[in-house]
Amino acid sequence: MLILYYVFSGFAKIIGAKYWVGIFMHLKLPQWFRVVTGLVQLVGAIALIIGYWFVGMVAWAGIWLGITMLLACLAHFRVKDPISKTAPAFVFAVINIILIIINAGDMLHPFS
Repeated sequence: MLILYYVFSGFAKIIGAKYWVGIFMHLKLPQWFRVVTGLVQLVGAIALIIGYWFVGMVAWAGIWLGITMLLACLAHFRVKDPISKTAPAFVFAVINIILIIINAGDMLHPFS
């Protein structure tokens, strides 16, 4: 499910889905940053997929995507969004942190 979220969300950001254009405008972030964020999410999703064969990649993907979600939380805090608008980014950050914790032992050997 996590992979699907990041694939769909990443593509939606890259193609300029109205929903994401509006969110980035609300967050006072430039639209080129929306595209970069979409690419970051797609790279993270690819790393999660690679993690099916190379378990160590899951933790690295968790770090990559976890930082992205924590930065999303900060962007929401910056514009004083209510918790309800910040919660999705926070929940995904927590899920990524859990992935990191569970797979931390495999990080030193991402391709084994």
